[in-house]
Amino acid sequence: MAAVSVTELVAPPTEEPRTVVSTLMENRNFLIGAAIFLALVVIALVGGLLLGPGPLRSGALKPKLAPGFDVALWLGSTTLGQSVFAQILQAIPGSCLVGLLAALIGTSVGALIGLASGYFGGKVDAVLRVLVDVFLSVPSLLFLILIASLLRGVGVPLLAIIIGLFAWAWPARAVRSQVLTLKERPFVSVAQLSGMSGLEIVWNELLPLLLPWLGANFVNAFIAAVLAESGLSILGLGPQRDMTLGMMIYWSLNYSAVLQNLWWWWLPPVLLLIIFFMALYLIHIGLDEVSNPRLRQSG
Repeated sequence: MAAVSVTELVAPPTEEPRTVVSTLMENRNFLIGAAIFLALVVIALVGGLLLGPGPLRSGALKPKLAPGFDVALWLGSTTLGQSVFAQILQAIPGSCLVGLLAALIGTSVGALIGLASGYFGGKVDAVLRVLVDVFLSVPSLLFLILIASLLRGVGVPLLAIIIGLFAWAWPARAVRSQVLTLKERPFVSVAQLSGMSGLEIVWNELLPLLLPWLGANFVNAFIAAVLAESGLSILGLGPQRDMTLGMMIYWSLNYSAVLQNLWWWWLPPVLLLIIFFMALYLIHIGLDEVSNPRLRQSG
């Protein structure tokens, strides 16, 4: 009979925990949402390179043409003779850039402020908590409209930065509340006794535990940023020198596409926004199921 060690009796071996990546690869919501999102981006980038900038010029096609078999006419033409399909291929990366930059700024700034406020406490926490409360009480949409109206003709990067500066307060409060709980755990005390500094504990011990939640918040901020840009663009306050899905809707309304029954001009960007939000929402649900133990156990 083989000898059994004391370690095996006291603590029997357990299965190696699955990584976050392997868990996501088994999540149906995440896979479907990521596949739709990546397909839209790849088609837009590759199609834009193959089609070129020619169909985007005014007068490149006959005005008000219905969808046809020619590649440039797959979605018809505008009243200015521009290809709607070429505009779609340019608008998808523009909307993605707004969401990416705004979500990156909002999530990163919110995480840093939440970690500092929750872990260090004291006067740092008092000052940062007041700052967060002020930004949460400010009606961000009204300020976005005001800033965009004052800075007419803003580009996609500047508009994304403006949106991102109003997107950090909520994740900062959420991260702070989680850090207040995590810093009372025994592993933080062990790290302090081992001589690790406060910044090392925050970076090496606390931040990795928050990454799944921050990923879900990043996608949520991405959706909110694209929605905010679309709203501002429809009001005529978007990046008028660049093309986004919101600006496509604005120009179609500005040239009375609805009244002229040019459905191929305004309907595709509306449908793409719906598909866009559905894909990102599925990604958000998948990340939330990975970061939330209750949802993972129920699944």
